[in-house]
Amino acid sequence: MSSVLVSRRTAAYKPELAWFAAIGGAWVFVLVTLGAFTTSIGAGMVFPDWPLSNGSVNPEGWLSDIAMFAEHSHRLSAGLMSLITIAIAVWVWRSEERGWVRHLAFGAVALVLAQALVGGLRVLLDHLHVEMVNTSVGRLFAMLHAVMAQVYVCTILAVALALSRPWTHGAVPAAPSSWRNVGRLCVGLLVVQLAVAAVMRHSFAGLAIWTFPWSTPDGGLLPAEWDFRVGIHLAHRFMAVVLTAALVWFTITIWRDRSTSAPVKQTSLLMLGLLALQIALGAAAVLTQRSPGYTTAHVIVGAALLALTFGLTCWGHRFQPAPPPPKLPSEPVLSLRRR
Repeated sequence: MSSVLVSRRTAAYKPELAWFAAIGGAWVFVLVTLGAFTTSIGAGMVFPDWPLSNGSVNPEGWLSDIAMFAEHSHRLSAGLMSLITIAIAVWVWRSEERGWVRHLAFGAVALVLAQALVGGLRVLLDHLHVEMVNTSVGRLFAMLHAVMAQVYVCTILAVALALSRPWTHGAVPAAPSSWRNVGRLCVGLLVVQLAVAAVMRHSFAGLAIWTFPWSTPDGGLLPAEWDFRVGIHLAHRFMAVVLTAALVWFTITIWRDRSTSAPVKQTSLLMLGLLALQIALGAAAVLTQRSPGYTTAHVIVGAALLALTFGLTCWGHRFQPAPPPPKLPSEPVLSLRRR
């Protein structure tokens, strides 16, 4: 039976599977949006239980109360995302010949299930306090939950990208892309920045420095007073400067590579556009005293910027196995024997 299953696997483009994976990649941003909005309005603990909400899958009043709606919608969308991820993994395992794609798909399943567990622990352990860092155990899990979400976004995106028509049917690169290392650096910096942002957000440090772009009302570069919240907020701003330089460098490197196609170059410009929008939204979040709209949009665009940068880096590492050499015809051998 296993040999029959393997014989049905192929590395060719599968339109139904590719579109289903693309839908999963799009739905994950719905999940990120709901999670970001829930955090922005402080509704993460509106239900003290998990996985049910007030002991029900349809808690009373959740459609009329904004806090309940945000958290319960996030939980429902997470459940749907888990089912989508499992379906993609099973489909990929049954039909995909490339082993690394199968492993990646099951890695996405492991991540989405671990993410659900961490989200549950964030709720169930919120009553425990950690004196050393002056926060709850639940909030520590909330920070981990936010970081794991970004890793999961990249993983499900990589699966969708590997199954897409451009990836499976595109031309084989003539040489390794010169911007692979820069792309990896940018992805690493973005993950660090999003981790810093998660710590800042769940430490209530979003307004620890309430002026922008300077750190003090009189134009000081550094804050006048320091504590952990001020430090993590300033680290977030400093990382934004570093990331700006790195992403501009990444774009220049892509454009200088003669083997890079025009669509990839245009995508790199979109990446810079998202960077500019992200900086503007960060400023607006501070200047509006963390308006939920601007704060949520800041999180969404940050996830989109990571996804796009990761996608470009993946494309730089893309390769297709060379086709097998054609078999030598038997006719010349026969002709030699005739001689």
